Amino acid sequence: MIDYLYRLANLCRKEFLAVLKDPANRVILIAPVILQTLLFGYGATFDLNDVPYAVLDQSRGELSMRLLARLDGTGRFHRVATLHSPARIADLIDAGDALLVLHFAADFDSRLSSRGSAPLQVLLDGRNSTTAGNAAAQIREVVANFNATLPGVASPPVTLETRAWFNPNLETRWNILPGLIASLSMIQVMMLAALSVAREREQGTFDQLLVTPVSPSQIMIGKALPAIVIGLLQSALVMLISIHWFDVPMAGAWPALAVGLLVFTVAVVGVGLSISALSANMQQAMLYTFVLLVPLVLLSGLATPVRNMPEAFQIATHANPLRFAIDLVRRVYLEGAPLEQVWRDFIPMVCVAALTLPLAAWLFRNRLA
Repeated sequence: MIDYLYRLANLCRKEFLAVLKDPANRVILIAPVILQTLLFGYGATFDLNDVPYAVLDQSRGELSMRLLARLDGTGRFHRVATLHSPARIADLIDAGDALLVLHFAADFDSRLSSRGSAPLQVLLDGRNSTTAGNAAAQIREVVANFNATLPGVASPPVTLETRAWFNPNLETRWNILPGLIASLSMIQVMMLAALSVAREREQGTFDQLLVTPVSPSQIMIGKALPAIVIGLLQSALVMLISIHWFDVPMAGAWPALAVGLLVFTVAVVGVGLSISALSANMQQAMLYTFVLLVPLVLLSGLATPVRNMPEAFQIATHANPLRFAIDLVRRVYLEGAPLEQVWRDFIPMVCVAALTLPLAAWLFRNRLA
């Protein structure tokens, strides 16, 4: 028994030495864990610490002012606009500048004083159902505390009339499924692109490919196009399942969605090919891809809104093409926004593609040399 345990201990020692003797392995074992813990701790939060809202106060009375002062005093709500016409509500919510709009009717104060009750309309951006639901709950809490300060009234004086745009019932499925159109295809496309060149090296067919009468740029394009086509087909499949199986209606036009997904897929392929050019084998390519995928998905706004993240993380998300792809898909799919309203989302994705594709080509030629 002692001899058995001794041999087992030697085998375990050998495996530990094999894993830890390489400095790169030690970094890979420790750094991603620390990085991902920090990312989840700061980025994966459903707490609403910053709620931008707008006000359309047609009453302009003392009671509406007191309720707004109580709302501003929470420290979580900050007013981004004071409206004078209902026509501007759609622009603010469509652009994402305001998460919600409070509408005080012209007779709010008079009805509250004479009848003892008055409705307060809350218009929510329902594209992110979790955020909208949390914001509505916080508004209800503030209104309940305000009602408690009004003496001599049995029933709640201020009643909320909540309406969510783009997601009337605030269903989480309407928020998640459009985001998956971009995120699920990204995982597969990046993996395919990252393994393309690394697989050739590991299988020993890379040198055979080099003696064929094709240039390195043609090889890169040949590696990129299949991954792009597969990514677009996967996005189309997720979209069809969302529409016909889960009954999430699409409000926008599919050509606008296709153009956005094409640009996004090209950017993802550029990242994947850069990883593939850097990797010596498939194991390295898979490891680098998984290490990169976690922060990309976490900092994309798929589950938690970007505005809730620390400012440093919000700045870092500008280098994440998935963040802008999800925003584009949700706006086109749920809101029905045309291309001229989502053109800003194209800029970061085009920049990532313009940087990573030439970088992959340069790395490819450099590794050949």
